[in-house]
Amino acid sequence: MAAALLGTCFLGSAAADLNESQAYTLKPEARAELIAFVKEARDLVLKEGQDKALGVFNDPRGEFVRGDLYIFAHDFNGTCLASATGPETIGQNELNDTDLNGVPLGRNMREIARRGEGFSYYIWPNPAHSDAQELKLAYVLKVDEGLWLGAGVFLSGPAPIFSNESREDLVAFVERAKEFALNSTRDGALKAFNDRDGEFVTGNRYIFAYDFQGNTLALPFQPELLGTNRLDLRDPNDIPAVQAVLDAAKIESGFIYAITQDPAENMTPKLKLDYSMAVDDEWFLGSGISWSRVSD
Repeated sequence: MAAALLGTCFLGSAAADLNESQAYTLKPEARAELIAFVKEARDLVLKEGQDKALGVFNDPRGEFVRGDLYIFAHDFNGTCLASATGPETIGQNELNDTDLNGVPLGRNMREIARRGEGFSYYIWPNPAHSDAQELKLAYVLKVDEGLWLGAGVFLSGPAPIFSNESREDLVAFVERAKEFALNSTRDGALKAFNDRDGEFVTGNRYIFAYDFQGNTLALPFQPELLGTNRLDLRDPNDIPAVQAVLDAAKIESGFIYAITQDPAENMTPKLKLDYSMAVDDEWFLGSGISWSRVSD
């Protein structure tokens, strides 16, 4: 199954001929195989019990290690319970671990598992490429109130590694917008964020805002969407882009990846690093940077 999964990615020089977002997109049948792999692991837990299943998942020669594909397992406190490729991490709390761009792997995947199931991106060393840092797409699944499982496959696009400076600039931009919002009325702040000629729109970087129900408050390049609920918005890999930035803001602030439209490229989908932050307990704001637009 692992070979089939990797074979359905866009690989090698062919990716250069495709739209950049396609180079980071796993084909639907490959995503279905990834889902089936994790659900097969879930079924083992339900059939044999957690302890026996974790023993199988932790066996590097076991049935749930198939090429580069393997099962990882965590409890909802963030403790690693299974990782056949990283036995030294068993028993460690990985909730606040981050990748090279500061994206919190454990926290983001736990929030998805709390909702039941879903996909998440993260950067991870690829053993097939001398542990080069590459982007993975993970599928995670809640088993019960104490356990969630996941597995991931590497995507073929080049690793979207942002410089510290670009990430710090993004955070500063969002923090400045939050400060402006806190020192203005909500209506006044949203008017400024929706002004395409205003101070909060610079090139392909702009402020978006939503309430915590997912209703659109600010989206300067798509004003027709104001007032609509976008919690069901999915990127090409079925990532719930608005739900993901909402989850990050709910915990105060944080980074996520998603493939979304880039206004500086005629709304062409681009892989972006988004950073969101709560304004108060009613709404949040954020911004993002396209990897291909950053001179790192």
